[in-house]
Amino acid sequence: MSYKIVLIGAGSATFGYAVLGDIFKSTVLPGAEIVLHDIHAEKLRGVEAVVRQYLEQRNLPYTLSATTSRENALQQANFCIISIEVGNRFELWEQDWRIPQQFGNKQVYGENGGPGGLFHSLRIIPPILDICADIERICPQAHVFNLSNPMSRICLAVKRKFPNLSFTGLCHEIATLPDILSNSLGVPFDALETKSGGLNHFTILLEAKYKATGKDAYPDIRQKVPAYLETLPELSDLLREQRRQTQEKATFKGHRWADRRLIREVLNTFGYLPITTDSHFGEYIQWAQSVVDHKGILDFYNWYKEWSFTHAPEIRPEGTDGHERVIPIIEGIITDSHHEELAVNVLNDGLIDNLPRDIVIEGPAMIDKDGVHGIPLGMFPKGIAGLLNNQAAAHDLTAEAALQGSRALALQALLVDPVVDHFAAAEQMLNLIIEMQQRYLGYLK
Repeated sequence: MSYKIVLIGAGSATFGYAVLGDIFKSTVLPGAEIVLHDIHAEKLRGVEAVVRQYLEQRNLPYTLSATTSRENALQQANFCIISIEVGNRFELWEQDWRIPQQFGNKQVYGENGGPGGLFHSLRIIPPILDICADIERICPQAHVFNLSNPMSRICLAVKRKFPNLSFTGLCHEIATLPDILSNSLGVPFDALETKSGGLNHFTILLEAKYKATGKDAYPDIRQKVPAYLETLPELSDLLREQRRQTQEKATFKGHRWADRRLIREVLNTFGYLPITTDSHFGEYIQWAQSVVDHKGILDFYNWYKEWSFTHAPEIRPEGTDGHERVIPIIEGIITDSHHEELAVNVLNDGLIDNLPRDIVIEGPAMIDKDGVHGIPLGMFPKGIAGLLNNQAAAHDLTAEAALQGSRALALQALLVDPVVDHFAAAEQMLNLIIEMQQRYLGYLK
């Protein structure tokens, strides 16, 4: 059987090339029809030209097309992968981040949590709902995967609007875990059996065992990981050394930089290891501003912004491993693999007992011919569950504000967020953001 895979947002070379590289190294997908879709025709043509040349040079057995028409792209699709942004990504991101700070809010980043996460969500949820409406109308049987942030809030809004859609959120943040554990414990990651869960970018390692002996690895993690984190160099130092050695603009790959102060303190205080960096985990915690590595966060953001504008994206050659898991999951659905994935974003529905059932959580899943099935994680440790539950109402109200187009609910979403501690400032910054981003947030009445 031939399968049709639609990449929505394929004009983003970073997203498109990364996923296409994974497709082209697959042993399951040869013969598939690949459709590149984007609303930006010029960017789409550029990606299409590179991909077509890649296929022709290697004589790979895929059918490729590109279109700005979502109606045409979705016809008889089996799999849809969404990765979009709206507007000028960094300009809007910096508004999300800096304007709340101007009003006295102590958020440490501005992408997924806190006020910035709300504003980002309210911009991007409506176009993703439009995409999903077309999918439900044109190819309702398709498996849909979202790679856009803010992951948890997007997925929650979609599941409430389209409960019957096979919709899963995927984030490669789990890829930071093997590096930390293998370097700390001195064993390959595949020598460990792990279980992790929480909310996207707010996930912790629940359990870890040595496969060979069944011994609990957490005593070693609690002892060795803090010491390992102390050895991580600052990103600015890594880039400086690379430039010194190459006399060229450095391109840094990997996760070995030092914005891990908050991560260390959470491990020491709550006893469990967060699976991310200070920037992401800190967005959800009201006291993070006093703990995080601010320089490390700014180093990463500035590097990432520069890298986004200057790097030359390319399709990863066959045999090169990537961090994204969407193609292995698609392969698992096609082959009825019954394999386990470390992290997906799905409706809780009892997967984590002491979190609300109707929010989206991140956790492991089993993959089979019917799709993605979350694996129950039971009761979370009370301290960790407390941190997660502090976010539940903010996610709930964000989804409802977007679905109802309600400015009043958007304000409530701010005021229940533990990162927001000033009523008048919350109302003022919401009004200012809506005014500045009227093109995207004017639907809030």
